[in-house]
Amino acid sequence: MTEKRPLVAVLTGAGISTDSGIPDYRGPQGLWQRDPSAQELVTIGPYLASTEVRRRSWLMRRDAGAVDAKPNAGHRALVELERSGVPMRVLTQNVDGLHQAAGLTARKVIELHGTATEVQCERCKAVGPMAAALERVAAGEDDPACEQCGGVLRPRTVMFGETLDERVLTQADAIAKGCQVFVAVGSSLQVHPAALLPRIALEHGAKLIVVNGEPTPYDGEAHEVIREPISEALPKLVRRLVDGDLARG
Repeated sequence: MTEKRPLVAVLTGAGISTDSGIPDYRGPQGLWQRDPSAQELVTIGPYLASTEVRRRSWLMRRDAGAVDAKPNAGHRALVELERSGVPMRVLTQNVDGLHQAAGLTARKVIELHGTATEVQCERCKAVGPMAAALERVAAGEDDPACEQCGGVLRPRTVMFGETLDERVLTQADAIAKGCQVFVAVGSSLQVHPAALLPRIALEHGAKLIVVNGEPTPYDGEAHEVIREPISEALPKLVRRLVDGDLARG
């Protein structure tokens, strides 16, 4: 009888995407540290209430370059993990869509904070591509409205002041409880409720591996902490996971 392969859960944070040119907003050199006032650009109350905040927010999205970002070696390594046949799920705090762009099966990616690759009308809930909205900004619209009803357009992300989707949280909780290996990659592990997922995994017997450039609250409990650059560390870690080195027990 073929032995059942262990489930690997991978929680990814901003650090996995920095090599793709997407800034780490929360890190020591992140935007929130350099300009705390920028948080209002992604806070739901000010965003809906102020045309000026929306204008600045659209300019921030235009200049961030996230739409043009390409997957890097870290993203591609997780695709190789899936293709190897290892049961796996990615729980991502990122909204950049780079896991799917790299070729990871969409249903295996749980987007905890939504996606910035699409926009949604706050009034009629119509959904469209972010790239098209940014084209309108480039053409001179400083606060593009919904083309169907004229309502406020917003990214399909969970903004500050909003709660995460309960269905998404339930999925993530089940994966954390059911995995045998939990890998936290490029996450500060300080933003809740995502920061609770390693705790859930540990309490249900999983091995915890932390791959991050800065210390995290879980380093002392992790079975392994890797400080190498993610684009170098993750391909090597994936080879070990494929070989079955890190299975529970």
